Amino acid sequence: MTDASDKTIDRQEAFSGTKPVDQALAFDEAKLSAWLEANVKGFRGPLTARQFRGGQSNPTYRIDAASGAYVLRRKPPGKLLPSAHAVDREYKVISALHQAGFPVAKPHVLCEDEDVVGTMFYLMDCVEGRVFWVPDLPGCETAERGAIYDVMNETIARLHSFDFEALGLGDFGRPSGYVARQIKRWSQQYRASQTSELAEMEKLMEWLPGATPADSGAAIVHGDFRLDNMILHPREPKVLAVLDWELATLGDPLGDFTYHLMQWQMPPSRFGGGTGSLVGLDLAALGIPSMEAYVARYCERTGRGGIDDLDFYFAYNFFRLAAILQGIIGRVRDGTATNENAGAMESQVRPLAETAWQFAQKAGAR
Repeated sequence: MTDASDKTIDRQEAFSGTKPVDQALAFDEAKLSAWLEANVKGFRGPLTARQFRGGQSNPTYRIDAASGAYVLRRKPPGKLLPSAHAVDREYKVISALHQAGFPVAKPHVLCEDEDVVGTMFYLMDCVEGRVFWVPDLPGCETAERGAIYDVMNETIARLHSFDFEALGLGDFGRPSGYVARQIKRWSQQYRASQTSELAEMEKLMEWLPGATPADSGAAIVHGDFRLDNMILHPREPKVLAVLDWELATLGDPLGDFTYHLMQWQMPPSRFGGGTGSLVGLDLAALGIPSMEAYVARYCERTGRGGIDDLDFYFAYNFFRLAAILQGIIGRVRDGTATNENAGAMESQVRPLAETAWQFAQKAGAR
């Protein structure tokens, strides 16, 4: 296990760009090139692969070929948690959303033949632009920050407003009972990857199932909708592509949106764990909206009068993220983690669990 106690991580520096492919995640580039030439219209090799630094789950590679630049996303090799790393589901949802004009990278092909690179993968266009790993948007002007937050708000509201049946995604998940299933799933995943006992996680797993509110509706939910999962236009406040659809399904949009709100409540960490944090920053001076203003704009765009049970949704989402990071720690233990900074996530699980329990208490937990 990596010792995070003496390592400060700059998220923007640590997670941006590419690096040589880790030996454990390498594959035969000639074999891949031959397969793509046979299965992707217009693809021409030879190719070279580099691994993206960001991301904690499915290994992702930049593929530079004679015909252009692409991105390959695959399941990691080795022992995996049940139902995780579903790149075939990612491919299905981005295919449907691309057809609908939503900002995702153009998908090209899904390969279920594990002989090509060792695991299932899919290929999509490489979208060039800006990725911000910290939510205060360093290097941007005040007005641009506000505009980026507004377009981010518009993008998630648009996602939640799609008729998923019309997009051919009626079988992409069970629309009802999403939050309850998520609590059960992440409780199981937490147990499967647990490396120590946290009292707050135990209390949350006991309290959350009985406190779950009724569904607020049903929509396509991203599952990990945040600033660093978007590629922005190089110069304009415009979302070119939303990335990382591994956790996408059908479900309660407020569970998804409240996850997106966590940056306003995230315990700051010098280890790069969790997501970036806006806590303690002068948002008005930065040009970033308050959480209350951001919620109000989303509600306007989706026709809601407000969000009830916000404390519960925060408790659920901080619990969920703590379980997700515990899963990364479990993959470090099992040798299947895909990010060199994954070990530093261990320092963030306890603060996330503690924050989740604080929100649970606000929502009535005892």
